[in-house]
Amino acid sequence: MTSFLIFLAIIAAVVFWAIGIYNRLVNERNRVKNAFAQIDVQLTRRYDLIPNLVEMVKGYMKHERETLEAVISARNSASQSLDAAKADPANAQAIKELGASEGALASALGRLFALSEAYPDLKANQNMMQLQEELASTENKVAFSRQAFNDSVLQYNNSVENFPNNIIAGFFSFDPASFLEIDSPEKRDVPEVDFTS
Repeated sequence: MTSFLIFLAIIAAVVFWAIGIYNRLVNERNRVKNAFAQIDVQLTRRYDLIPNLVEMVKGYMKHERETLEAVISARNSASQSLDAAKADPANAQAIKELGASEGALASALGRLFALSEAYPDLKANQNMMQLQEELASTENKVAFSRQAFNDSVLQYNNSVENFPNNIIAGFFSFDPASFLEIDSPEKRDVPEVDFTS
C-alpha cells in the first residue's frame, strides 16, 4: 500500500509540474498577443494618417502620380498583412509578411517625402508639417511597441524551446513565434564618409 501511495504522489507531482509548464506557456503566448495588440494600435493609426498625407500632397504633386499610387498600394498591402498577423501574432509567416510589407511602405513613404522636398509650398504647408510630425511620432511609438513585442517573443520562444518545457510545448503544439523585423533597405546602407575634401 505504501508503494502505491508513493507512486500516486509521483504521478500527482508530474501532473502538477506539467500543468505549471502549460500555464506558463499559455501566459507567455498571451503576452506576445498583447504586445502585438500595441503594435496594431500604432500601425492602424499610421495607416489612417497616410490617406490624409496623400490627399494633401496630390494638389501639389500633379506629376508624381506613380509615387502617390505606390504609397497607397504599399499602405493597403501593409494593412492586409496587419490583419493577417492580428489573427495569430504567434504565426511566424504572418509576422514575416507584415515586416516585409512595412518595409515596402517605409520605402514608399521615404520616396514621397524626398519628392516633397522639390515643392517649397508643400514643404512649408502647416498641415503637411503637422502630418509629417504625427507620422514621425507614430513611427517612434511603432518602434517602441515592436521592441516590447520582440522582447515578449524572446521570452516565449525561450520557454517553448528550453528543456523540459519543450516536451510540453511540443505535445500541446506551442510553436515558436517570429520576431517582427521591418526590413528597410535605407537602414542597411552603410553611409559613405569622405575625409579627403
